[in-house]
Amino acid sequence: MTDIQFGPVISGSGVTFHLWAPLLDSVLLKLEDDEPQPMRQLADGWHELEVAGIGAGALYRFVLPDGLQVPDPASRFQPHDVHGFSEVVDLADHHWKAKTWLGRPWEETVLYELHIGTFTEEGTFLAALGRLDHLARLGVTAIQLMPVADFPGRYGWGYDGVLPYAPDSSYGRPEHLMALVDAAHARGMSVFLDVVYNHFGPDGNYLPLYAPLFTERHKTPWGKGIDYDGATARPMREFVIQNAIYWVKAFRLDGLRLDAVHAINDDSDEHLLLELARRVRAAAGERHVHLIVENEENDSDLLKRASNGEARLFTAQWNDDVHHTLHAAATGERFGYYADYAENSEAIARSLAEGFVFQGQHMPYRGENRGKSTSELPPTAFVSFIQNHDQIGNRAMGDRIIAAQPVHVVKAMAAVYLLAPQIPMLFMGEEWRARESFPYFCDLNEELNEMVRKGRREELSRLPGFDTDDLLDPTAPSTFEMAKLDWSNLFEPFDNDMYAFYTSLLAIRHHEIVPLLAGMCRGEIVSGSSFTTIAVDWPTDDGGRLRLRANLGNEPIASDTEVEDAYTIFNLGSSSGGNLSPWSVFWSVNR
Repeated sequence: MTDIQFGPVISGSGVTFHLWAPLLDSVLLKLEDDEPQPMRQLADGWHELEVAGIGAGALYRFVLPDGLQVPDPASRFQPHDVHGFSEVVDLADHHWKAKTWLGRPWEETVLYELHIGTFTEEGTFLAALGRLDHLARLGVTAIQLMPVADFPGRYGWGYDGVLPYAPDSSYGRPEHLMALVDAAHARGMSVFLDVVYNHFGPDGNYLPLYAPLFTERHKTPWGKGIDYDGATARPMREFVIQNAIYWVKAFRLDGLRLDAVHAINDDSDEHLLLELARRVRAAAGERHVHLIVENEENDSDLLKRASNGEARLFTAQWNDDVHHTLHAAATGERFGYYADYAENSEAIARSLAEGFVFQGQHMPYRGENRGKSTSELPPTAFVSFIQNHDQIGNRAMGDRIIAAQPVHVVKAMAAVYLLAPQIPMLFMGEEWRARESFPYFCDLNEELNEMVRKGRREELSRLPGFDTDDLLDPTAPSTFEMAKLDWSNLFEPFDNDMYAFYTSLLAIRHHEIVPLLAGMCRGEIVSGSSFTTIAVDWPTDDGGRLRLRANLGNEPIASDTEVEDAYTIFNLGSSSGGNLSPWSVFWSVNR
């Protein structure tokens, strides 16, 4: 095929089906109530068949030479999960209401990460729609959905997806996701989606049976790498690039978060990531579309800016370093990588001022150098947080920071990251002090479930203080159910107080901080900073200055830097006689 086309194409006369299966000489198409029909073999491993007289709603599967029936890898919907029939869906037929929506500038973004299955009791796209007004009142301007690509079983985090074009049927139909996006846009909120292009899940991935999906040349934490750079790799590259474009164009999403891009191996002249970003931005046209990466290597090259300061390809990276430094200060935990941050006297200040703590220096935990310089990057090239799905869910019990820390400590952490010039991201329920755990959960076949249970025990047994005899079973329905938010707690006095506190912080952010961000420079660590004494200034292009002074420790400290009362936009705690009270935070703006 000259023009690569994934998924069924609806026309006035019927539907044309395509499958790239270069490992097979013949493929049959099976409609739900009909006998299988042979598909026509084309060049380059493609198989095609046009069926007259059918349209949206038709159910179909492909039949391999051994009789195995498999779903369309580009299926738009799987009404009976990943092993069942695929459904033809006419996405162009959706009636959009917020037709003039063009998105929001990145500087205005306040992200809110949520998992559709546990965000509400119902766990659906439409139920999430009913909570958008709450988020709008809070001051959130963008929701970020954990992966929704079809995954096996009744529940899961979404990172074991196998059909990247099909929203998981447990969450609702594709039209329901469109309705959620449309409703968010009507409220002035962007919608981002977490997508996974570094691996496929192990249950329901039939691609290797008929296409050269993997290669021995590259290794990942999940085994052999996806072949993005071999002699026959073009269809697989197109499969994921067109998927990214599909979400942005067909569902009108405002951005994507690309999971673990450090595990995407590609020796092509133009790396898959660069081609994907280039083509997604071209497809978006005049819309504000933002691309975020998760990158364990902290490779700042992906975040390079053009001469006018705009992102060339990727807009920002999740900045784990802000989480690690603030978490180490709040909890006193020093195991694993936390020790590398707690033993660096400027770690908190550096993570806030410069993004990465390690910018090419040796990191003892990894046993090697980590990261690259961020000297050319603005603060908005980083997304900061004190909680996210990984940092909560990869703890043995999936416990949130609020479960073990006093409210005043969590408020101080929130006051730091929500008003800092990096783009903040809340995790669902954080704004009202939700205590529900968010443990890892999945629902694979029994053999894989046992492997997950065993692997989880082995992984967590290496961490101090975790009794593996009491670990949650990640495959049990009860583990999934315990992660669901209890929205009734929002109206409890202490929780409502936290919600009011978060709302006030975001109001200050939108009024005082956002107008400065387009012209804000990299932060400067002020003399006198230490691990818990934070003094950082961010200059602006017009000569202004944003200042943070904080004591993130349990004892009063003498500060060598003054808190400027005349320019203070927020204060938590007290400052007198040159001393900052414990867990105090002061922000000031001098224009």
